[in-house]
Amino acid sequence: MKRMVFIVCTLLTVTSLRNASAAAADNMPPRIVVAANGHGFALALPSGKPGQHIFHPWGFNYGNKGRLIEDFWQTHWSTVAHDFKNMRALGANVVRVHLQFGKLMRGPHTPDATSLALLARLLKLAQTNHLYLDLTGLACYRPADTPAWYSALDDRRRWAAQQAFWRAVAHTCRQSHMVFCYDLVNEPLVPAGSREPGQWRSGSNFGGYDFLQYIALHQGDISRPALAAQWIDRMTRAIRSQDKHTLFTVGLLPWVRKWGWLSGFEPEVIAPHLSFISVHIYPSARHPEDAMTALRKCAVGKPIVIEETFPLSCSAQQEERFLLQSRKFACGWLGHYDGLTLSDYAKLQRQGKLTIPEAIYQSWQQLFVKLKPRFVRQK
Repeated sequence: MKRMVFIVCTLLTVTSLRNASAAAADNMPPRIVVAANGHGFALALPSGKPGQHIFHPWGFNYGNKGRLIEDFWQTHWSTVAHDFKNMRALGANVVRVHLQFGKLMRGPHTPDATSLALLARLLKLAQTNHLYLDLTGLACYRPADTPAWYSALDDRRRWAAQQAFWRAVAHTCRQSHMVFCYDLVNEPLVPAGSREPGQWRSGSNFGGYDFLQYIALHQGDISRPALAAQWIDRMTRAIRSQDKHTLFTVGLLPWVRKWGWLSGFEPEVIAPHLSFISVHIYPSARHPEDAMTALRKCAVGKPIVIEETFPLSCSAQQEERFLLQSRKFACGWLGHYDGLTLSDYAKLQRQGKLTIPEAIYQSWQQLFVKLKPRFVRQK
């Protein structure tokens, strides 16, 4: 009799777990896919095909007081949870998270289990807050966080290690609909000729970070754009071995006056290899027309997301003018978040403690809230 009771209880438990899993699946928002017309995004139908509901990415690049998420997500998860709730309250539907290679990989082919568990937890947090993730990978922003063994790899072995990174990330995320896209790398560069061993960094410094990196040390006998396309194909092959559905892109430096596509990643060449084009454009107060010129250069037949923009080198009014004009080409926009909200900035302002950087963040959030009704429409 006891055995029978045990069997019945076991069956009931299994049934309950299955029902709970089904309920969780039912609460999962739909995937984001490229719209049927190929020029924007839509919520996917259960079949995986694009539905009639249009989706406009509108959100933030995530940070907190100048820190990267790996600086605190293990020890202060409450900070992440608080920030995600606040970003949603501000009106965001996408959050861009930058994942450092050195934090997710213990060796060339060995992912860090703790970091992957935190990534899985982040997916659940995103679902709770109805926020899709732009997962940007392979970051090497801080020299201290980049393993010496990784910098010492040659082109072939480094690409293999990067593929291992993306296989691990895509495997972790494969069942979730909350990843809007995988951004293969932030602001990559293609070498012209050859670079010295270990010289993967650009040498730029912004607030203690180097946000650029080379995808190879040797150009070889092909063009720079062709090498960029080859690298993209290697990374996406690794992703598709685990995740057959999620969109992918690359965070591009913009076309710039005098230098053109200095990065070597030319939209017209790489567009067939990507789900959509992502570009980073910060309007200049001195040459405001350059922002729209850079955006036009990205109009190559794929959806365009302005993945980074901010009134960093212009006024809030000039940023607003650019954003309004950008709707002719772009269908998604992401600014920046650093841990404070409009109420926090207002309090600092009343106390006379608002710094210049905080005032810029405040002006961005005011613009973000103001423009959302005009930029985020579902039909």
